[in-house]
Amino acid sequence: MSNLEDREEDVSLLELKKKMADFAKERDWDRFHSPRNLLLALVGEVGELSEIFQWKGEVARGLPDWEDEEKQHLGEELSDVLLYLVRLSDICGVDLGKAALRKLEINANKYPVNLCKGSSKKHNQIINNSSSPTTNNSCSMKDDIFQSHDGV
Repeated sequence: MSNLEDREEDVSLLELKKKMADFAKERDWDRFHSPRNLLLALVGEVGELSEIFQWKGEVARGLPDWEDEEKQHLGEELSDVLLYLVRLSDICGVDLGKAALRKLEINANKYPVNLCKGSSKKHNQIINNSSSPTTNNSCSMKDDIFQSHDGV
């Protein structure tokens, strides 16, 4: 591997996808990388990621109270989750970058800024109240517009 500390350009999903495919092929692991197996491995890694935050309560952005070792461990577990997700999307034939951009568009339509800014309500909590002003930071939209999409 090259010295990653000196790297200046961003890492692309395509680069990660290729590196993961090469990694698996070199080790003859393709036969184990079924969608089900990769999903279960991903879930396991999400569990390990969750353990890092377990019992800490709320933590500040940037993790200012964390030790460098804790931050490094967090980076490793986040990376495991990302790498399994990239591999799973590759094996399933999903362009993860395009799917993520599409999902952002769906969510932008589901949660328009002018109606939902500052609200934590989910799309299924949106009130069908188009004639009265929005109060209490609640979104005001027709539910039938959004029934075909999943939430994030």
